Amino acid sequence: MGIVTALLAGLIFGVGLIVSGMANPAKVLGFLDLAGHWDPSLAFVMGGAIGVGVVAFALARRRTVSLLGEPLRMPGSNVIDRRLLAGSALFGVGWGIAGFCPGPALVALGAGEIKALVFVIAMLAGMGMFELLEWRKRAHAAAAQGA
Repeated sequence: MGIVTALLAGLIFGVGLIVSGMANPAKVLGFLDLAGHWDPSLAFVMGGAIGVGVVAFALARRRTVSLLGEPLRMPGSNVIDRRLLAGSALFGVGWGIAGFCPGPALVALGAGEIKALVFVIAMLAGMGMFELLEWRKRAHAAAAQGA
């Protein structure tokens, strides 16, 4: 049941990205071009998403399990640190250069967009580099603790 629900949720999300224009990098870049020919239409999409998110998180905070009975884990930290700010800046720069963020890039990849393929490969490489650096950091910390 969980896999079917995840599939349906993903399909609904993907259709929403297509209908809203979020899977179209030209539309996204038009939204981000504040000094040029700004296209404010995605502001309504973002406002709607924020509204839904606020309600969903408020309801989720009151629960310990999902509607399907799975454990519900909320983010454990509210700390805004250097790593969060650097990651956010890197995300924003990538979004501004490519016109994609991860979800819309996967939708566009499914539609056969070559630019999306390049973005997804770069995204996966970045995720792999992060994991490698985290693994090395943990290994060094464990070695220092054992010494």
